[in-house]
Amino acid sequence: MNGFQSLSASGHTLAWQNVAPELNSATSQVKLRWENEGWTAEGTLGSDNAQFVLRLSAGWTVQQCLLFRDLEDPDLWLGTDSHGRWGEMNGAHRTELDGCTDIDFVNTPFTNCIPIRRLPLLVGHSATISVAVIDIETLGITKQTQKYTKVLPNAWRYFSVAANCEVEANVDEFGFVLDEPNRFQRIS
Repeated sequence: MNGFQSLSASGHTLAWQNVAPELNSATSQVKLRWENEGWTAEGTLGSDNAQFVLRLSAGWTVQQCLLFRDLEDPDLWLGTDSHGRWGEMNGAHRTELDGCTDIDFVNTPFTNCIPIRRLPLLVGHSATISVAVIDIETLGITKQTQKYTKVLPNAWRYFSVAANCEVEANVDEFGFVLDEPNRFQRIS
C-alpha cells in the first residue's frame, strides 16, 4: 500500500515539542489504539490545552472528529460518510466542508500523518486533497486544498498550516512525522 510498517494492535504513542519560540515549547501528544475495526487517536494540542479524538478507518480515512477545550462534552463534533460529506453530530449538514477528506489542527503535525499514511504515492508523485482546517480558539473551520508529495521514501513535502508555508518533513518507518523544521520536533 504505502510502504510503511504496520502498527501493532496494542497501539502507538507519539509526542512532539513545538520549537517555535512564540509557543513556549508546548507539546502535543497522541495515543493510537485499535478498536472496532479502526483506529482511535486521542491527543492534546499543545499550549491550547485542547484535546481531540479522531476516529479513523483501518485505511486511515477520517470518520469522526471531536474537539474538547474546557467542557466535558465536545465543543465540536463532526462526522463524515467517508465520501467527503460532513455534518455535525446533531445532524446539521456542513455543506462548506463537502469534499474534505481530512482534518488539520495547527498545533500538531499528527494530522499531516493521516494522509501520509493513507496516500499510496511513489517517490516523486503528488496528491492534492481537500482538508477541513479547524481553529481551536474560535471553532471556525475552513476548507483548504493541500498538496502532499513523497520526496524520498522517508520524506514528504506538504503545506503546513501551522507554519503557513510548505515544509519538507522526515517520517519514521510508520509514516509519522519526526520533525517539521522550525516548528515541531518529535520527542517520543
